[in-house]
Amino acid sequence: MALRTLTGEKLEAERARLAAMREYEDTYAACTAICGIDEAGRGPLAGPVVAGAVILPVDCEILFLNDSKKLSEKRREALFTEIKEKAVAWSVGIVGPDVIDEINILQATYEAMRQAIAGLSVQPDLLLNDAVTIPGVAINQVPIIKGDAKSVSIAAASILAKVTRDHMMVEYDTLFPEYGFAKHKGYGTAAHIAALKEFGPTPIHRRSFIKNFV
Repeated sequence: MALRTLTGEKLEAERARLAAMREYEDTYAACTAICGIDEAGRGPLAGPVVAGAVILPVDCEILFLNDSKKLSEKRREALFTEIKEKAVAWSVGIVGPDVIDEINILQATYEAMRQAIAGLSVQPDLLLNDAVTIPGVAINQVPIIKGDAKSVSIAAASILAKVTRDHMMVEYDTLFPEYGFAKHKGYGTAAHIAALKEFGPTPIHRRSFIKNFV
């Protein structure tokens, strides 16, 4: 798919960009199973927080791999499929709004990450994390600020997390069509806040996030 869309100099430039994003994977090349970790959904007013965990093959090439926020929805969907096909192992962890309200969003994010790691079919020997150090995990970790733009493994995890969560929010949209979840994915847009004030909270709203609006 990706190779057919790039030729010549553009293909070389894309491969060079990806090579630069392998800096951390190359630095820790002695590790046999490097796992990227990232999350999606820390900021929304509704829905879960989702974490992705991905172990890519050493020689894996996935063109256009990048921070999920820098990609179009169409590109993310294509990469979502390609990552799952090519990964040595992948997993997602999902923590819902009730737990987010109970333990706070940071702790819920850590829990989603731990779930994602536990769900891997291959035990990683190193975690490359986007910005955080996950408590309660007995695996060596390297937190990388803006890691989803600096590591192919973290970028892959960010796409898995983002697309998984987006799919869930589209499903929630069929249950609660008046809120527009398919469009804003639970983030605090003007339209979402207006719907929240008009219709009140749904079971997927984070009560600790919406107290200023209802």
